[in-house]
Amino acid sequence: MPPTSRRQAPSLRTERGLQRNGYAVLAGMDEVGRGALAGPVSVGVVVLGESARSAPSGVRDSKLLTPAAREALVPRIRRWAGAYAVGHASADEIDALGIIAALRLAGRRALAALDVIPDLVILDGSHDWLTAPEEVGLFAFADGLDGAPTTPPVHTMVKADLRCSTVASASVLAKVERDAMMIRLASDHPGYGWQLNKGYAAPEHLDALRQLGVTPQHRRSWRLPVVGDDGDPDAAVAAATTRTDHER
Repeated sequence: MPPTSRRQAPSLRTERGLQRNGYAVLAGMDEVGRGALAGPVSVGVVVLGESARSAPSGVRDSKLLTPAAREALVPRIRRWAGAYAVGHASADEIDALGIIAALRLAGRRALAALDVIPDLVILDGSHDWLTAPEEVGLFAFADGLDGAPTTPPVHTMVKADLRCSTVASASVLAKVERDAMMIRLASDHPGYGWQLNKGYAAPEHLDALRQLGVTPQHRRSWRLPVVGDDGDPDAAVAAATTRTDHER
């Protein structure tokens, strides 16, 4: 993998093209925590107005930045964005709904926290997990039963977090907020190393699951290692991240 400094920085080229096509108020959206064994899944959204200038220097996909660099970018992204928010879905909600529906819930909570409704959401990846199946086609833009905002149209793009400044910015906001939550939770559940691994399947986390068992912050519907278990540590992540809404 080439050094981060040599990567082409995200830009507003995609966003500006979509704005010229009539989507004046654009939002970039990205998730973090999908593959973790513990803690919430979090979704960030950053809104771009037509008059916004280029994103702050240094904006990249959050995975390419150090924790210090991400935290330094947060106030600059907030000043630049027309609006921004981060939504979360808890481990209990992931267990109850499945990971895709939980992503949707977190994304809708982020949208609900905005003071504007975007004309279009740019979503990282090839799958639209934000739009509920019942909202496709004739039912699009119908009010949600839970009072959630109307889901804007979605434009999916593979590697949008590397190409689009709004999506990269959203990933930074979501990552910083979720990391802070996991550090706080680590003090309530010592021994799992969440202050470092943020709930992902790091060796010390898997060892703690085998020795200490699960906590209320773990995704219990996943095939987690249990006390005394020496099974495959990758099984939990592989099984859970491929689960669909209909498998719950």
